[in-house]
Order: sequence, then structure tokens, then C-alpha cells
Amino acid sequence: MGESINKGRTIASDDGQNKCPKCGATDISVNPKTGKLRCNFCRFEFEPDLVEDKGPEDLEGTNIGAGASKIEEDAQDMVTLKCQSCGAEVVIDTTSSTQARCHWCRNTLSINNQIANGAVPDVILPFKVTKEEARDRIASFVGRRKFFAHPRFRREFTTENISGVYLPYMIVDMKGHMELSGIGEVTVGEYNVGSDDKKRIVYDVDVYNVSRSFDIDIDDLTIESSSDKLDVSNRTKTNNIINSIMPFDTDNVVKYNSNYLKGFTSEKRDTNVEDLKDLSNIQASDIARYSTNSTLNKYDRGVRWDKESFNISGQSWTAAYLPVWLYSYMETKGSQKVLHYVAVNARTKETMGSVPINMGRLVFMSAIVEIFGILIGFILSMSQTRDSDYTWIFYLLGFIYFMVMYMRYRNSNARHTYERETKFEIKNMQTSDQKIRTMHGVESSSMSEANNKLLRGKRSAFNLDDFRDIIGK
Repeated sequence: MGESINKGRTIASDDGQNKCPKCGATDISVNPKTGKLRCNFCRFEFEPDLVEDKGPEDLEGTNIGAGASKIEEDAQDMVTLKCQSCGAEVVIDTTSSTQARCHWCRNTLSINNQIANGAVPDVILPFKVTKEEARDRIASFVGRRKFFAHPRFRREFTTENISGVYLPYMIVDMKGHMELSGIGEVTVGEYNVGSDDKKRIVYDVDVYNVSRSFDIDIDDLTIESSSDKLDVSNRTKTNNIINSIMPFDTDNVVKYNSNYLKGFTSEKRDTNVEDLKDLSNIQASDIARYSTNSTLNKYDRGVRWDKESFNISGQSWTAAYLPVWLYSYMETKGSQKVLHYVAVNARTKETMGSVPINMGRLVFMSAIVEIFGILIGFILSMSQTRDSDYTWIFYLLGFIYFMVMYMRYRNSNARHTYERETKFEIKNMQTSDQKIRTMHGVESSSMSEANNKLLRGKRSAFNLDDFRDIIGK
């Protein structure tokens, strides 16, 4: 595939300087209530430069925006800006700042026309949720989890130190074609066989050859472009919390303007398109595969795809800053430190977090629940008038309670459900469903090899090591 600079998003202005259209002043800020830019000299408010999204349908090859281009090692931190007022050239270190003033004429410098070194993004999504609203959301989230929260956390928690942060993302549009073929199963009957204690349910099943072929346009698949935030399995940081508050309303991004950063902090991207392509391609194929489930409703036992081919004919990459309100808390566990996040999507108010747990209290309460569960299970098992096939559940009641509470506080399974929340359009769908045989007396109630809901790009923070740590405490 060919590769070119600039993508389907068209920048409405190519002027490198940010000036008030009424008086010409360059001291510009953002009015958080309206989202408009405001001149601090004459107080005139004006709309930002909008970004036109042409969508994925006309894409060919790989198109990369200037802000998404490869980070050059010899220029990744230093950027030279030319003052539009006096012509002076000013060098700034983007590790500490992405905006500056000319030290000669005090004109506010713009980095909208940045060199293609990844120091600044192509587009930005302004903050819409106020700090007060974010505080309320975070306080409410934590307030509902105080019973099992660690006592030190309860003492030290305050929403006064939340931060507004612009985090780096890549917005990817794709145009592709999917081919799927495999086996689907439909339950056509069920009945009991055997007698007394050996009685069991078996099923009659129709088996089909199933195939799906279609074109798909994927619009604004969003991926973190910070290597740190991409690592959702990091056991010292609850990064999956950041991932879980997506999606953002990326249709409303505007041309990058450094004035939007005033009053907020930002993090620079440290990954290239090449680093993210595998993940974006896998998630795109997941979206395509998952989209076919709406055509598979009759296959109540599932579908096993044996062959899959996903070909991308066009894609575009845009570097973006997206807004997050963030509360962080460092928990110390002996020599180990764990950084917990509570995050609010500063556009949609979507809130998710991780709260340090008082393991002693949780284990104690779980033990009490387990004792009651054992008693109930014993009573049911001794009863001659009730079916006690499922009494084993009561013997695990304390363990189940523990896991439910742990997941409620840590939320290690929280993630961005990109397969459902990413916008896409299916075209030229071709389907084939051909019955090949009927199986009788099948003992399983579902198709064990079904993979039509498989997600290869799913990233979860919960793993067996975490489970062993929990039990060990």
C-alpha cells in the first residue's frame, strides 16, 4: 500500500497564528461553558477552526496526518516555531511545553503548522465537562464504594486535586472486506432420556454451512497512543480504567490549537503508526466479525468460523488530544506501589475507577457470607421435598461475594467495548446458509467450539496472577 501525508480530515485554516478575528490580539483562551475561543483583550468569542471528516468510504492506501507521522529521534523533543509577527525563530522543548510566547515581541506562538515529528496532534477535542461536574461524578463513584475502601484512602480522598488532562490517541478510519465461512448449529428439539437419577436432557441439532461476505467502513476507531496507557495489564497502574471511558464524540474534534491547553496538562504521544497497526487491524477485524452476529440469530447454539479473511484497502490516521478528568491515588503494599485511577470522560461524563480495598474487612465479610451459604446449602441438601441439584452454589457463596465486591471496587474487567461502540457501515452483504445434516441425542446445550463472539483485540487487566495475589492476601 502507498503511504501519504494528510488524511480524510480537512483542516479548515492553514494560518499558523491564532488571532482574534475582531481585534487581532493573540491572547486567546477557551470559555469552558461554551467551548468557544475567547479573546482576553476585547472579550470577543469565536468558533474554533473545524475539521471536516470525509469518512472512510473514499479511502485508498494508508494516509497519515502530519501529527501522526513518525517521531524522529533527533527531533522528537525540540520544535522550532517561526513567529508570524516579527519573524523570529523560537525553539521550545515539547517535553515540558507545547505552547510558548515569542521572547522578542511577546506574540503567542502557534504550533498548528508543526513539523511532522509527532510532538503535537492534528486535532483536539475541547473539554466540555466542567471541573465541578467531574468532582461530583468522582465523589459519587467513590462514595458508593467506601465500605470496603482502604481506611487510609478514605481519610486522604479529596476531589480538590483532580486534574484535567489531554491524552494522546490515534483516530483511525478504515475501509475493508471480510470473508467468513464455517459451521452453525440450531436446536430443533430437546427431550429427556434415561430414568430416575440417570435422567438427562439431550438435543436434536441441525447443522449448517454458513458464510458471510461484505464490505465494511469503520469510522473513528480510537486507540491510545501512549505506550504507558496501552499497557492495561500493568499491575502497578490501573490503566484499563482510562481505556474504559471511551468512546469520545470524535465527530466534534477541531483543528489543534494550543489555546485549548491553557489550564490543563497534556501528555505527548510516544508511539508510531507502525507500533499501533497490528492492534488497529485486529480490532477492525473484531468489529467486522462481531457485526455479523446480527445475521446469525437463528443459530442459538453458536457459529464456528473456520476460515476468515479480512483485507484492508484503505486507512487513515489522525493524531488527537482527547480530554479526561483524572483523580489518582498511590497505594503502598509493602514494597509495591499501585497507582489507582478514577477517570471521567470530559465529553460524555462516562466515569470509571479503581478504589484501594480493605482486604481484611472484605475477607471477614466474605467468611460470614460463606458460613451462611454453607448452612443454607446443608439444609437444602437434607430436604427431601426440594430439588437440590444446585445447592453447590451456596457452598461457594462467600467466594462469589468476594469476587463480586473485588470487581466492583477494582473494575479490572472494565474496558472500551470497541466491537459495539465503534461506528461502522456494512455494504454488499452476501449470505449463505445451507443445511448439511441433523444430529440426534446431542448432550451439550451449546456449541463448544463457537467463536462468533471471539475478540482477539480485547485487552483485560484481570489475569491469574492478580487472582493468586488476591487469594494470597
